[in-house]
Amino acid sequence: MLRFFGKHALFMVVTLVAVSFLVFALNELSPGDVARKELGAYATQEQVDLLRQRLGLDRPVVVRYVEYLGKLFTGDLGYSQRFKVPVADIIFDRLRNTGLLAAVSFAVIVPLSMLLGVVAGMREGSVIDRGITMFATLAASVPEFAMGVFLASVFVVWLGVLPGTATLLSQTGGWSIPAQLVLPVAVIVLYDMGYVVSMIRASMVEVMQRPYIRTAVLKGMSFPRVILGHAVRNAMINPVTVIMLQINYLVAGVVVVETVFAYPGFGRMMLEAALFKDIALIEAGALVAVFVCVLTQILSDLAYMALDPRIRA
Repeated sequence: MLRFFGKHALFMVVTLVAVSFLVFALNELSPGDVARKELGAYATQEQVDLLRQRLGLDRPVVVRYVEYLGKLFTGDLGYSQRFKVPVADIIFDRLRNTGLLAAVSFAVIVPLSMLLGVVAGMREGSVIDRGITMFATLAASVPEFAMGVFLASVFVVWLGVLPGTATLLSQTGGWSIPAQLVLPVAVIVLYDMGYVVSMIRASMVEVMQRPYIRTAVLKGMSFPRVILGHAVRNAMINPVTVIMLQINYLVAGVVVVETVFAYPGFGRMMLEAALFKDIALIEAGALVAVFVCVLTQILSDLAYMALDPRIRA
């Protein structure tokens, strides 16, 4: 086990260093200038050059990258030129907001996807299977922005029972924070659940055709016991990776949902930082996204070990 965590820790460190340098290099090569964006289109070139010099942007990218690493090791994430605050102040606040949205969505996606996927895979080709498969395909096919606009048109414009924004401010139109979370969570769950349901159903169908399942049924074991005791655990071995990967999406991939509903989350923050070329904030956000990605891989491996004892051996 110690070797397992040591290998993954080394992989995480190497990946973080590689990603941080790539982000620095790509920002250097991409068009646009943070000094020009901050001063505006009518600033003179002399003013832009003075601001670049004050921000240290006139130095070579390697020098600035090494300086950034030195500050990073001391806990200094830098200063955000876009939000005019230290990066630590804005990024952890936005991560907390996205963490709330991700936790609620994940708590709905996993049990509901498992229920629908297992029910559909139990009786391949049945009416229930076809209905769930059609629903999953339809939900996964509709883009997030389209689903968000549709749900907002129904529940905000037509029925007027939910707010159209989720700013997490209690004074936003008098709506409570739980009410503001309903539509963003609904869009994420519908879009994400369709893919997860399809994966679990396919794995369940494959397991139900295995000889040990037929043997258990022929021995007279009750059908619920066959499903819960043998089929579900084996059917979840393959989809567990897909389920864990949803954490990456819920943390760094819900940019569209956060933008549609004006949600002050991590993805929307990264979009604004990229448009402004806020290198310090982009660097910190990229490191967080990579850390979450590697962490989910570790959790996936641990889940594999829990579900399949052969992997532990």
